[in-house]
Amino acid sequence: MVSRSTLASCLAAVAAVCVLAGPGTLAVEPQFTTDFNIGACTFSSIGRNAYFILEPGYELFYEGNDDGEEVELRIRVLRDTVAINVPGFGSVVARVVEEREWADGELKEVSRNFFAFCRQTGNVFYLGEDVDIFEDDGTVSHDGAWRSGRNGAKPGVVMPGSFLLGSRYYQEIAPGVALDRAENTLMGLTIDTPAGRFKNAVEVIETSPLEPGHQSRKVYAPGVGLLIDGALRLASYGHEDD
Repeated sequence: MVSRSTLASCLAAVAAVCVLAGPGTLAVEPQFTTDFNIGACTFSSIGRNAYFILEPGYELFYEGNDDGEEVELRIRVLRDTVAINVPGFGSVVARVVEEREWADGELKEVSRNFFAFCRQTGNVFYLGEDVDIFEDDGTVSHDGAWRSGRNGAKPGVVMPGSFLLGSRYYQEIAPGVALDRAENTLMGLTIDTPAGRFKNAVEVIETSPLEPGHQSRKVYAPGVGLLIDGALRLASYGHEDD
């Protein structure tokens, strides 16, 4: 049985959530930030911070083997924008970033992600996504689609303007649909990919309370962006005009 004093200390914890881990023991589950002081932001649909480039025409291409399938992923910042409601703030013009993923040469998923750049902090906010998942039976699923201002959803941060080691923050805040969260775990990495060698890279581990026990690893390089996404590694990158 857990003692009263132990329970009292659990209730008094502000920065962490205490959960029962076994008879007479407690485990501490870290909290993830959901409050990003959006009210102080002036938003732009174009911008960049050290690890995320939100500029029309910027493109990254990845390759890798995932569970025996040869997977390719293309991420492209489009010239398209869309107005999205941010609760308590108003309408924000977001940039559309398209992702296309193939497995063994067959198109599996297309997503249109909506991002906006905060000029004051350098944070890149994630305001939602449209998703088309092409199932083997010919149907198209939209699992994971969400948009700020609908069904209780609000923006998260996909990449902070300042990379602080140990920071934990929600990237997606769409209850019951998408609750991806990130923890900044490593800095100063040197990473080799088919696109070259990159220094001063950082590692982010992503989890979700909707998928207990599952995590994914992402690595970013300054001035480039995403280098590693799970089994995928950067093969090429640059602007369309380069």
